[in-house]
Amino acid sequence: MKIGRYLIIFLLLMGLLITFGNRGLIDNYLMSSKLAELEAQNAKITVENNELRRKIIMLRDDLSFVEHIARSELGMVKEGEFVYRLTN
Repeated sequence: MKIGRYLIIFLLLMGLLITFGNRGLIDNYLMSSKLAELEAQNAKITVENNELRRKIIMLRDDLSFVEHIARSELGMVKEGEFVYRLTN
């Protein structure tokens, strides 16, 4: 009778440790969701890095792209062009 009680108590404690303990089922679930979140963030950063690499190559090699960037972001104009600014 006493061995049965001790065995039941032992099994309950082991079940609680497996479920709620360090590296238990709940911790495993939380870590797997964190891993999925980090993998999604990693994929997003990889796409951003590839886009930046493509932009670097274009800035290095494509003069028309450099001209486009100079005109749109820096407001530069070619020599001899006229700039019309409308104000209200």
